[in-house]
Amino acid sequence: MVEDSGTTLLEHKQKPILNGSIPRKEHGEPPDGGTKAWLVMLGSFFCNGILFGVINSYGVLYTEFHEIFKKKGSLNPSGEAALVGSLAMGTTFLISAVAGVLTDFIGLRRTTFLGGFIASSGMFLSSFCVDNKLALYVTFGVMYGLGGALAYTPSLAVLGHYFKKYLGIVNGIVTAGSSIFTIAMPYVITECLKRFKIEHTLRILALIASLIMVFAFLFKPVRETERREIKWRNTFNVEVFRNKKYLVWATVIAGSLFGYFVPYVYMLDFVKTSFPGPVDGKIPVLCIGITSGIGRLIFGYIADFPKINRILLQQVAFFIIGILTMLLPSSTSSFYWLIAISLGMGLFDGCFIALLGPIAFDICGNEGAAQAIGFLLGTCSVPLTIGPYVAGLIYEKQKSYTIPLILAGIPPTVGAVAMFLTRCIRTTKNETLKNGTCKVTGRLIEPHQRSIRVDDNENDANKRCYNYSVL
Repeated sequence: MVEDSGTTLLEHKQKPILNGSIPRKEHGEPPDGGTKAWLVMLGSFFCNGILFGVINSYGVLYTEFHEIFKKKGSLNPSGEAALVGSLAMGTTFLISAVAGVLTDFIGLRRTTFLGGFIASSGMFLSSFCVDNKLALYVTFGVMYGLGGALAYTPSLAVLGHYFKKYLGIVNGIVTAGSSIFTIAMPYVITECLKRFKIEHTLRILALIASLIMVFAFLFKPVRETERREIKWRNTFNVEVFRNKKYLVWATVIAGSLFGYFVPYVYMLDFVKTSFPGPVDGKIPVLCIGITSGIGRLIFGYIADFPKINRILLQQVAFFIIGILTMLLPSSTSSFYWLIAISLGMGLFDGCFIALLGPIAFDICGNEGAAQAIGFLLGTCSVPLTIGPYVAGLIYEKQKSYTIPLILAGIPPTVGAVAMFLTRCIRTTKNETLKNGTCKVTGRLIEPHQRSIRVDDNENDANKRCYNYSVL
């Protein structure tokens, strides 16, 4: 492949091909810096922070809803109160598949603005029905989750339009937004509950969520794509589903997340039941938020090194998260041990989250990344929704968090091992070329021959650039 400067494939052959492409310095290429790029990063940071800061801090609201449902005579107040928050998380991930498609047609800014509007409206409406669980499922669970999905997917996809060389670290910074907000939000919500009670607290959260509509105006892609007529045949990027490596990766991640949201929902109640006395149950969540933010920055930076296998790094993160989750019941004898476990869980949670976007770009390329991220999050919706509810059912019968937490740690541990299947799949990627000579094959690339096929053998990274043939 030849750049405008005349650089040939031979000069690039020692560099692994990321996202199925070699950097080009043409109009519309990610600038990797500049005022607009950094503002986009900042907007994505706040969108992630607002959306997931509220969801990850749901444990504070959980205690309020639990008491309300219990007073109304609910037979399963734990599971029903947990379902409000898990529906928000699950819907966010489920609708992300649609958000990826919608982004391709109405644009990044419109999709994000619409998401902010729906999320803030859902939160506002939930303030009028705090004692009606079915209404909360719709307003807090479905509406807030729907809005979150429409804002979250484009907030990640837009980064690929502005960054390439630093995509890993930028993803780390952006996803650290949810960590920083997770640190602060439990205290903000607690203070609001003390001063204004649950109804006005939800209205304040609605006002915070409405800020997403402001940040949406920053999300203008570097290169505008042509407007397309919406038809079934071109609604979905079917190439994503033909990518076997992506399918295996997405399936394993979905299966690994059955217990992911359980500690976030039940941590405050777990601390309350395990450590009677003046112990702040928000501290473990605070620790997870702090180290998750640090982990996203550290592993986002590490992931940008050419020789780093991002999928392998994510496997390690899943394995450690699973083991630490299963160790949570052992912390009942020592609050300091609980803090240590929480710090470790947060660190590797940051690794897992920071690598989602970069791996999607690696496997599916720039064109398929938005829908790849969306479909991935969509497949994760079911386990994220069901997991906390099932944990609540088990707790109501056992009156102990030991079994729920041990079961929550098994899926990520098994998933970490299952992800080795991605290394057994050879992928073929198509890449656009400029005029020039392919020094690897020795053949002239004519103006009408704009594509080559790249056989990407992940088992031998040094040979990725060698297997070229003109189509």
